[in-house]
Amino acid sequence: MIWMISMNIYLGNIAWSMTEDSVEALFAEFGTVSSVKIITDKCSGRSKGFGFVEMDYDAAAQAAIDALNDSEHDGRNLRVNQARPRETRD
Repeated sequence: MIWMISMNIYLGNIAWSMTEDSVEALFAEFGTVSSVKIITDKCSGRSKGFGFVEMDYDAAAQAAIDALNDSEHDGRNLRVNQARPRETRD
């Protein structure tokens, strides 16, 4: 039996030209990608330069983090690490 333990990954400093499809293709080299979300500005619809990738398995996600963190894509050095839970505001 294989247990699915997903990991949410923070992806920062992404180029404006990167799309959710191109991010998914980049991470799919390391394993199954469950979802990709690039955060956009509500008014302009333009990327805010960061997003999140969810991968099905921790080992694949960690391999992607190790390989892609500080790597250059579309002229930018990506920041890739395990996402922290969102903090609640008062």
